[in-house]
Parts: sequence; C-alpha cells; structure tokens
Amino acid sequence: MIGSVFYVKADVIYCQERVLKNHFMLVENGIISHFTQNPKAGVPIDDYGNAAIIPGLIDLHIHGREGCDVIDCKMSSIETISCSLAEHGVTGFLATTVTTDWQQTLNAMSVIGQAYTQQPSGAQVLGGYSEGLFFSEVHKGAHNQDYFLELSQSHLEAMINAANGSLKVVALAPEKPGANALIKFLTEQGIRVMLGHCDANYEQTQSALEHGACGGVHVFNGMRGIHHRDPGCAGAVLMNDDAFVEVIADGVHLHPTILKLIYKLKGPQKIALISDCINAGGLNDGEYKLGKMDVVVQQGVARTATGSLAGSTLTLEQAVKNMHQLGSVALLEAINMASIVPAQFLNIADEVGSLATTKHANFAILDSNFTIQATYVKGQRCFLRTANNG
Repeated sequence: MIGSVFYVKADVIYCQERVLKNHFMLVENGIISHFTQNPKAGVPIDDYGNAAIIPGLIDLHIHGREGCDVIDCKMSSIETISCSLAEHGVTGFLATTVTTDWQQTLNAMSVIGQAYTQQPSGAQVLGGYSEGLFFSEVHKGAHNQDYFLELSQSHLEAMINAANGSLKVVALAPEKPGANALIKFLTEQGIRVMLGHCDANYEQTQSALEHGACGGVHVFNGMRGIHHRDPGCAGAVLMNDDAFVEVIADGVHLHPTILKLIYKLKGPQKIALISDCINAGGLNDGEYKLGKMDVVVQQGVARTATGSLAGSTLTLEQAVKNMHQLGSVALLEAINMASIVPAQFLNIADEVGSLATTKHANFAILDSNFTIQATYVKGQRCFLRTANNG
C-alpha cells in the first residue's frame, strides 16, 4: 500500500554492509525511518513475501530504452526511458548522450536540464553524461567520427550552460590536445571526467588521472587494452588505486574471467555496473539507430555494420546477477556496485544508494528469479508487476 507512513516487508533486506532477515522497513513521508522485527499495529504493510528488498539501482551510463534515446531531445523520450528503467529496479540514472552533431548535442543537454528540474514519473534523472564528440578514431566504437570535435573550453562551457547545472560527467580521450588543462577545468566545475574511446597509452592516461580524471568508461571497451609492453589506458585505470571503472556485465563486452580480474584489481568500491543500454533495450532484434550510426541487434547484442559493439540491451538487475554469477562476486557486493558505488561517485550517497535510516526510500523488490516485482522512488511506488505487465 502506498501512503505517507507504511512498512515494507520481504524475506531479506539488503543494506549496504549487512543483510537483514525477518525485518520490516518503515517508510515515513518518503524517508526510511527505521528497521524492526516488531511493527506497530495499525500501520499499513506492503508485504512481498519471500522476495528481497534491495536499494534502488542507479545507472550511471544509459542512452535509451524501448525505442527512445536521450538524443531524441524530447521530454517524452526521457519519460519512456524513466518508466522502463523503473521496471528494472532503477530509481536514478544519468541521461547519456552519444556522438551526434553539435546542435543536437546542445538540444539534448537542454532537455536533460529540463528533466533534471521537472523529473519524469519513474526513475529520477540524476543529471547528464556526455559520451561523445571528444574521442579518437582508433577506438571510436559506435561513435560517428564525422562529428568528433577538438577539446575546447568554449565547447565545454556551451554544454554546461545548455544543461543548466545538470551535466555531471564528461567522457573524453586523454590524448586529445589540451586534455589535462580541460580535465582540471571540468573538475573545478564539479563535473566528473571519465576516460574512454581513446588510444591513450599508460602514461597519457595516468597523467589525465593525476589532473583530476576519475577513471575508465566501460573498461576494456573503447580503449587501448593491456599489452605486456604497454599497459595502455585499461592498465592505467585498473592499476590506479583511486580510479573508478564502469563495467558492462552482459557476458558479451567482458569475458567472465575479465570480470573476475577487474574485481581482484579494483575491489567492490571502485566498480560501477552500468547498462550502456541503447534504444533497442526492451525491444525485439532488428535494425536501430545509435546517434547517427546504423545498428543491428541480433540475439540481444547490438553491433554496427563494421562489427563494433554498440552499447547493449542490458538491464541493471541482470548486470547485478551476471556480476554475481559470472564474476563470482558476493550478491551484496554486486548490488552495491549498482547502487551505493554510483551514488558515492555522484556525491549523493548521503541521500540515496543504500537502505539506511534518514535516506530517501528508493528501493526495489527482487524475487528469486532476479525479476523486479516493484520499485519505489521517495516512498512512492512507481512500478508494480502485474499479470498484464509481467
């Protein structure tokens, strides 16, 4: 039952550092009040039986779902993506652009800023993520090099202004001329810088990290990999203790052994599971567009005409399952990689990212089949699985 004061009950509750059994979680006015084994009489209870209560998942890197893309530059597309994400336990996301022409990029940033202020009805827009424009051709992946730009403060300022305070992350290639100075500039604006779609060597990447860059975009994918005489960008972000890495745990972008390797090198605190989902997510195999690139999805795997992987159709709860089962990571840690770790990255962990008293009641109900049964944002249920939508 939805109300200003109610309990939520399930078999287990996944808190950040412990798992509670046979507990009730009290929600008051959208905030988690406390956990108890002895609920007060007369207070409504949302009882989900033998399922689990998990923190609302946070997708730091997602382009679209169900036929909609952030670069559609439409609030209606953000709404569709938001509601689709809620069906998969996501309560917050960074609306992520892809390489396209400059004016469309600015238009998309403007719409992200609008969504950040007004908020859609499902998962909340936590800000914008610019993935595009400032990359190199060698590891361009599904980015159209015809629209690549040189790094300049004027370009960055224009995006920041268009986004109206909502731009949270900028991805760039650290070997671009002037990269280090502009990484410092972005960092001073409170914007996190991630490194990817680049051919940077170890030294260039390490220098970028020393100037304030935070880590690697979907690590190993879209960057110079590890060679025994050149650790590359991948080696730099993996071996730098402070660097943070995005991981696409779909079983395609990274081999299970590589998932285990990343975990051994980074530990649970420096890995964020992302979907990198495109507009084909939630739809059938077929032909799609990612930015201005043609993409074909076969058996759920999206590729360009040249065979490059083009984002994914992954959902974040499936990424958690895969990291747990393929990467041999404890389930609690895998959940944290898609909740508290992204919240910490965005500096909002005092409000969201884990189930703890005084935090927003952002959570999801996960059954034993890893299917999301319900999702709540600030104590309001925005998704409930029924016979019609299940």
